[in-house]
Amino acid sequence: MARATIGDQELALLQSIGQQGEATVGEVAAGFGEARGLARSTVLTMMERLRAKGYLRRHRVDGVYRYAATRGEDDVVQGAVASFVEKTLQGSVSPFVAFMSRRGKVSDDELAELEALVAQLQSGRGED
Repeated sequence: MARATIGDQELALLQSIGQQGEATVGEVAAGFGEARGLARSTVLTMMERLRAKGYLRRHRVDGVYRYAATRGEDDVVQGAVASFVEKTLQGSVSPFVAFMSRRGKVSDDELAELEALVAQLQSGRGED
Protein backbone atom coordinates (compact mmCIF):
# COMPACT_ATOMS: atom_id res chain seq x y z
CA MET A 1 0.00 0.00 0.00
CA ALA A 2 1.33 3.46 -0.91
CA ARG A 3 1.95 5.94 1.87
CA ALA A 4 -0.16 9.04 2.19
CA THR A 5 1.31 12.02 0.40
CA ILE A 6 2.73 14.95 2.29
CA GLY A 7 2.70 18.67 1.59
CA ASP A 8 5.62 21.07 1.24
CA GLN A 9 5.50 22.23 4.85
CA GLU A 10 5.27 18.66 6.14
CA LEU A 11 8.23 17.69 3.97
CA ALA A 12 10.27 20.59 5.36
CA LEU A 13 9.34 19.61 8.92
CA LEU A 14 10.25 15.99 8.26
CA GLN A 15 13.61 17.05 6.81
CA SER A 16 14.23 19.20 9.89
CA ILE A 17 13.56 16.28 12.23
CA GLY A 18 15.64 13.98 10.03
CA GLN A 19 18.63 16.33 10.34
CA GLN A 20 18.34 16.24 14.13
CA GLY A 21 17.91 12.47 14.28
CA GLU A 22 15.05 12.80 16.73
CA ALA A 23 13.38 15.68 18.53
CA THR A 24 10.59 16.67 20.88
CA VAL A 25 7.68 18.87 19.86
CA GLY A 26 9.21 21.68 21.90
CA GLU A 27 12.55 21.39 20.12
CA VAL A 28 10.91 21.39 16.70
CA ALA A 29 8.62 24.29 17.65
CA ALA A 30 11.62 26.32 18.89
CA GLY A 31 13.67 25.76 15.73
CA PHE A 32 11.51 24.90 12.76
CA GLY A 33 8.28 26.45 14.04
CA GLU A 34 9.57 29.82 15.24
CA ALA A 35 11.47 30.40 11.99
CA ARG A 36 8.19 29.99 10.10
CA GLY A 37 5.89 31.72 12.56
CA LEU A 38 4.16 28.48 13.56
CA ALA A 39 2.65 27.99 17.00
CA ARG A 40 3.69 24.98 19.08
CA SER A 41 0.17 23.55 18.68
CA THR A 42 0.50 23.76 14.88
CA VAL A 43 3.84 21.97 15.00
CA LEU A 44 2.33 19.27 17.23
CA THR A 45 -0.60 18.83 14.82
CA MET A 46 1.77 18.50 11.86
CA MET A 47 3.97 16.01 13.69
CA GLU A 48 1.00 13.89 14.71
CA ARG A 49 -0.32 13.93 11.14
CA LEU A 50 3.07 12.76 9.89
CA ARG A 51 3.02 10.04 12.54
CA ALA A 52 -0.49 8.97 11.45
CA LYS A 53 0.73 8.84 7.84
CA GLY A 54 3.65 6.64 8.89
CA TYR A 55 6.47 9.14 8.34
CA LEU A 56 7.30 9.65 12.03
CA ARG A 57 7.47 7.38 15.05
CA ARG A 58 7.62 8.43 18.66
CA HIS A 59 8.82 6.99 21.93
CA ARG A 60 8.69 8.32 25.46
CA VAL A 61 11.94 9.38 27.14
CA ASP A 62 11.72 10.77 30.68
CA GLY A 63 8.02 11.56 30.21
CA VAL A 64 8.45 13.40 26.91
CA TYR A 65 7.78 12.04 23.43
CA ARG A 66 10.73 12.08 21.04
CA TYR A 67 9.91 11.83 17.34
CA ALA A 68 12.08 10.33 14.61
CA ALA A 69 11.64 9.79 10.89
CA THR A 70 10.73 6.28 9.79
CA ARG A 71 12.36 6.70 6.38
CA GLY A 72 15.47 8.40 5.07
CA GLU A 73 15.26 11.83 3.48
CA ASP A 74 16.07 10.49 0.00
CA ASP A 75 13.17 8.05 0.24
CA VAL A 76 10.76 10.78 1.34
CA VAL A 77 11.89 13.18 -1.38
CA GLN A 78 11.57 10.41 -4.00
CA GLY A 79 7.98 9.87 -2.85
CA ALA A 80 7.21 13.59 -3.03
CA VAL A 81 8.67 13.81 -6.54
CA ALA A 82 6.75 10.72 -7.64
CA SER A 83 3.54 12.20 -6.29
CA PHE A 84 4.21 15.51 -8.08
CA VAL A 85 4.93 13.77 -11.39
CA GLU A 86 1.84 11.56 -11.14
CA LYS A 87 -0.63 14.19 -9.90
CA THR A 88 0.61 17.42 -11.44
CA LEU A 89 2.36 16.22 -14.60
CA GLN A 90 0.01 13.30 -15.29
CA GLY A 91 2.93 10.87 -15.12
CA SER A 92 5.13 12.59 -17.71
CA VAL A 93 8.56 13.97 -16.84
CA SER A 94 8.80 15.86 -20.14
CA PRO A 95 7.32 19.12 -18.75
CA PHE A 96 9.90 19.06 -15.96
CA VAL A 97 12.78 18.45 -18.37
CA ALA A 98 11.50 21.28 -20.59
CA PHE A 99 11.36 23.57 -17.55
CA MET A 100 14.93 22.68 -16.59
CA SER A 101 16.20 23.34 -20.11
CA ARG A 102 14.56 26.78 -20.19
CA ARG A 103 15.62 27.65 -16.66
CA GLY A 104 19.27 27.68 -17.66
CA LYS A 105 20.53 27.50 -14.06
CA VAL A 106 22.03 24.03 -13.98
CA SER A 107 25.50 23.68 -12.49
CA ASP A 108 28.16 21.49 -14.06
CA ASP A 109 27.75 19.00 -11.20
CA GLU A 110 23.96 18.87 -11.67
CA LEU A 111 24.39 18.43 -15.42
CA ALA A 112 26.84 15.58 -14.88
CA GLU A 113 24.38 13.95 -12.47
CA LEU A 114 21.54 14.31 -14.98
CA GLU A 115 23.69 12.84 -17.75
CA ALA A 116 24.57 9.88 -15.51
CA LEU A 117 20.87 9.32 -14.78
CA VAL A 118 20.02 9.41 -18.49
CA ALA A 119 22.81 6.90 -19.19
CA GLN A 120 21.45 4.68 -16.42
CA LEU A 121 17.95 4.87 -17.92
CA GLN A 122 19.29 4.05 -21.38
CA SER A 123 21.28 1.06 -20.15
CA GLY A 124 18.21 -0.27 -18.32
CA ARG A 125 16.17 -0.29 -21.54
CA GLY A 126 18.19 -3.12 -23.02
CA GLU A 127 17.27 -5.42 -20.11
CA ASP A 128 13.55 -5.59 -20.95
